[in-house]
Amino acid sequence: MDTIELQRITRIENDNWWYRERRKILSAELRRFGAPGTAVDIGAASGAGCRVLAEHGWHATGIDLSPAAVALARAHGVEAYEGDARYLPLPPCEYDLALALDVLEHIEDDARAAAEIARVLRPGGTALVSVPCDMALWSAHDVALGRVRRYTRRGLVELVEGAGLVLEAVWSRGVLLRPLLRGLRHRTARCEDLAPLHPLANEVLRRSAALERRLPVRGWPGVWLFARARRPG
Repeated sequence: MDTIELQRITRIENDNWWYRERRKILSAELRRFGAPGTAVDIGAASGAGCRVLAEHGWHATGIDLSPAAVALARAHGVEAYEGDARYLPLPPCEYDLALALDVLEHIEDDARAAAEIARVLRPGGTALVSVPCDMALWSAHDVALGRVRRYTRRGLVELVEGAGLVLEAVWSRGVLLRPLLRGLRHRTARCEDLAPLHPLANEVLRRSAALERRLPVRGWPGVWLFARARRPG
């Protein structure tokens, strides 16, 4: 992540509908645990994920390839270190939870990054991964964000299981928004996720995401995929 992209994310992430929704998803997943433990957020950027973890009582460490991201996360009080997701500067079997939210799609050798996630988890530890889905949605938007792929559900499952993790759940998000976003992103090169939205548009998208949480559409085609898996213990 370059400095300009990082600055854009930092500027919008408090209010942007998708970053808010992703924090809600993480909070919901954390409630599955009986007690907090140790966690690593791979691709931590400004440390927003680590701050959510800390709010739930977790001891969180952030890892990011960008020195600017690490400096910004530390400025926000996050324990953060520079590191490549393919070669994490972390000991094995150390963490109860590993996050890789919107990270793997940026890495050519995503299998190695997935194997590193498995390596740093304790036996019985959990991985939570999110990726953009479906190459049919590929557009200039993905290029602007530096992605190298979008995933099919099967492709994400194979990646997770190929790392030696046991898949517990895989589900879609952005189901209700898929037709709209597909049309917008195929008509423009503008990188919507990093541009401030009009408050009305942001509120409409937020309400759509909130409605989707109440509907049984997790198995339908969406814009993002989430997977939860554990290291065998």
